[in-house]
Amino acid sequence: MQETSEQVGMVLGTEDATPLTFWVGVAPDAYLQLDDAVVVDTEVPGRGPLRIAGIVQDVRARHEGAQFDTDVFLVDRGVLPVDTAVAAEVVATRFEPEVFVPPMPGLPAFRARGKDRDEALYFDQMQRRVPAGLTRDGEPVFLDLDFLDGSRGAHVNISGVSGVATKTTYALFLLYALFHSDVLGRAAVNTKAIVFNVKGEDLMWLDTPNAKLQEADREDYERLGLPAGAFESVGLWAPVRPDAGGGAIPHVEGRSTGVTAYYWTVREFVRERFLRFLFAEAEDERSQIADLVARVESHLDRECEDDPEHDATVVFGGDPVEDFDALCEVIRHNVEDENSPWRGRLSDATVAAFVRRLDAARFRMGHLIWGRRAEHPERHRIDWESSQVTVVDIHNLHDRAKRFVTGVVIKRLFEHKERMGHREPLAFLVLDELNRYAPREGWSPIKEVLLDVAERGRSLGMILVGAEQTASEVERRIIANSAFRVVGRLDTAEAQRSEYGFLPAVTRSRASILKPGSMILQQPHIPVPLQIRFPFPSWATRADEAADAGEDPFERFRDE
Repeated sequence: MQETSEQVGMVLGTEDATPLTFWVGVAPDAYLQLDDAVVVDTEVPGRGPLRIAGIVQDVRARHEGAQFDTDVFLVDRGVLPVDTAVAAEVVATRFEPEVFVPPMPGLPAFRARGKDRDEALYFDQMQRRVPAGLTRDGEPVFLDLDFLDGSRGAHVNISGVSGVATKTTYALFLLYALFHSDVLGRAAVNTKAIVFNVKGEDLMWLDTPNAKLQEADREDYERLGLPAGAFESVGLWAPVRPDAGGGAIPHVEGRSTGVTAYYWTVREFVRERFLRFLFAEAEDERSQIADLVARVESHLDRECEDDPEHDATVVFGGDPVEDFDALCEVIRHNVEDENSPWRGRLSDATVAAFVRRLDAARFRMGHLIWGRRAEHPERHRIDWESSQVTVVDIHNLHDRAKRFVTGVVIKRLFEHKERMGHREPLAFLVLDELNRYAPREGWSPIKEVLLDVAERGRSLGMILVGAEQTASEVERRIIANSAFRVVGRLDTAEAQRSEYGFLPAVTRSRASILKPGSMILQQPHIPVPLQIRFPFPSWATRADEAADAGEDPFERFRDE
């Protein structure tokens, strides 16, 4: 990589130069492209030398001396003598010292390299730098960990079109950069991440190297100071099969080993008040169903006793509640009794709606709550402490069951961090389809927990990495609390929404044509969003990319 800045042109005098933006005429033997860093040195009377740094926001080329559109054909035939002029618009990002004056016309402009580039992009101000990707010319781009781990800010939000924007892949790359660089230091061992696998079984191979990685991909990792390989510490969890007979068999097709089935017990359901997550659809805040759910949870916890015969069940009214169906019948019987304190003074219509949704949930996710047949239930409780990265597969589940699993896991993790009472060790929560769990309109128990994470997670060391197709459909407070905003390919209409106001007009246009693997990154230090690309995953993302056991997919590179 070239470390010395090279002159590429001069500040124009035919366009207004302001402290915020100025134009650079590009020399015939040079070029400037979007997102290049530019520096201009000048003298300020009475103040001494000043360095102005900026980012190329737009580039134009035109004929000088031509007047009409058809003159281009005369130029081509050599009839009309003209010159071709290329100019780049630069948005100022940094003044050293902070004297806000425009650069004078005629001053030489340099493409920033090495130390100059680090200063232009504030990388020199980042004490703990996380590799975030590469520019188009292969230069590394970094994030400031202080704005990610809660020291000065927290949370990442990623938006983009499904299947093209590679949102989840980029979120995983950020985790890989955190865990496989030295930025976390000794804290890396205890730092944890929980990732929900919502589409296919793509994330069930994180512990396996990618057999399709190419030499150019390996070089990208080298530029970022990262090894190329799989995640070193991964725990894989899948829901128990609905038709599991005698044992808890994980509902996963692509892998036969290394995956643990998860479920919860009737006792956990009662004691930890999981009923609310059976009713996790967003609804009008005036709805009385949430009040009924809270009453039922309270009475269940108070009136059920632990079953001395089995550590997975409870006893109600002297009779053991041996499975989830029996628990649902207890709930139904008490809420339908007009004289029961469980229902209070709520109307029959509210009770009927509650029972309908209870029956639907019983049918869709009853296999996730075990009673008497549970053996060693602690082995099937999702354990995020045993691995650095924990993948919770929910792609095979019905929407109701997905919400239940997501809500329960996030609630338990948040309560765990609250009990700890301090920020470290960090816990990262990667959640795709954020608009499903924290929609802009309505209320739900999952949304309530996610709002707590967004607003209080910074102080607790719980960091949300959320992704969605459309940021305009996500609760505003969650977006507003994200220190980092990342955008992949955007729908043209979506890009015009106010949620993307941090993108300049030209950048919004670029967002509609981004290729997979390219993202636009906005971070606190740099006032201008940057387009970056990130390396091809060095971990397998599907079964046909997984290296065979004992195979080293990178051996061919070492031999060259």
